[in-house]
Amino acid sequence: MKEHRVLSPTAILGYGFPASSFEAGMALKPHVIAVDAGSTDPGPYYLGSGKSFTDRGAVKRDLEFMLTAALEAKIPVIIGTAGGAGADSHLDWNVEIIKEIAAEKSLSFKMAVISAQIDPEVVKKKLAEGKLREYFPAPAPTVKDIEDSVNIVAQMGHEPMVEALKAGAEVIVTGRAYDPTVFAALAVIEGFDAGLALHMGKILECAAIAATPGSGSDCMFAYLREDHFEVATLDPIRKCTATSIAAHTLYEKSNPTRLPGPGGVLDLTQTTFEQASEGTVIVRGSRFIPDDVYTLKLEAARKAGYRTVSFAATADPIMISKMDDIVKAVKERVASNFEELGEFFLDFKVYGQTGASFYGAAGPVPCEVAIIIEAVAETTAHADTICAFARSTLLHYGYEGRIATAGNLAFPFSPSDFSGGVVYAFSLYCLMEVDDPCELFPAQLYQCDKGAIL
Repeated sequence: MKEHRVLSPTAILGYGFPASSFEAGMALKPHVIAVDAGSTDPGPYYLGSGKSFTDRGAVKRDLEFMLTAALEAKIPVIIGTAGGAGADSHLDWNVEIIKEIAAEKSLSFKMAVISAQIDPEVVKKKLAEGKLREYFPAPAPTVKDIEDSVNIVAQMGHEPMVEALKAGAEVIVTGRAYDPTVFAALAVIEGFDAGLALHMGKILECAAIAATPGSGSDCMFAYLREDHFEVATLDPIRKCTATSIAAHTLYEKSNPTRLPGPGGVLDLTQTTFEQASEGTVIVRGSRFIPDDVYTLKLEAARKAGYRTVSFAATADPIMISKMDDIVKAVKERVASNFEELGEFFLDFKVYGQTGASFYGAAGPVPCEVAIIIEAVAETTAHADTICAFARSTLLHYGYEGRIATAGNLAFPFSPSDFSGGVVYAFSLYCLMEVDDPCELFPAQLYQCDKGAIL
């Protein structure tokens, strides 16, 4: 039976994996090692700042395993959403690590680097042509949104990776990419069904998180065949179950049977999950339905200001019972004192009030609550001022029933206020029509000779 084998080492490049799991995966002779390296889950800061949310040393450790094993086995390595958010600065950061490893390990290979960063003028032209679509629940994009954006990336499909593989690339590093595509690209070249390949990628993108017990720091393995794929763990403490694989299929999706991606929809209405053995699951019936017009999801971030925060707690049951009114009064006091500073954002995150959790579930009234005061303003100095005044006002606020004249709050740290630096917000989250899935993602091919680019 025709078979395509894929090793997914970790949920995100830099999250790590046991060497024993990786070696067990290599013993099964995979045809490709693929890994997703990013996510929007940590928020807009990393896209806006150009920094990675994964640690450089941890990323290098994972890549050392992957590159040396893959080149020895003569199989490709494919890395998607390099550097965490997939802008050019993230891509360059990841490539530099690869070059460093190649120099230290005396490795030589053909490398494809595929940018996903989009010129704002291209996006404005698409908007003018009516080729930008609102993507609910995000608002419709405007020219100002585009102009305010620091980095704009498009989530590429598998097609640019297919072209790089056809060109002989042994190592592929991409900017922002649809998570399943790095696992599906080689399979598509080899003639396997795109729907099964992409669904397989959907499971492998988070590695052993799809197993039970789940872990983002462990490997997963998949066998893609003509009419199904089979997923398995590589660590004896974990197992794949029909429930865990079906559950992960729904991960980050609002519709249980239609999973949209670049160029089409993964249709799961006929999908089945079968427990093949104690630790492996077979998946059948997934179909990819192409859209009439190929669209890519755009993501971008803009600078929103500067943040200062203060951490505090109170154990006064009277204050806790009146916290909503106290916070409202403190906000009004701050606003009246600093009208000249213009617009600013002030928030009090109260954890445990009336027994409420982070998600608002009510419970018994607690004996203590935690308070995070957050101020965001146009400059660091203004944010510092707003946060400090809010903190001191809350510290000494006189509320009905208050007996003591000392401060209302306990502070776990000195200094009590911390500058959080620049704040970014998502500025674009929409769909863009393209004529060709590769038109915005030309692959740059290099010969990497022991770290030197030829």
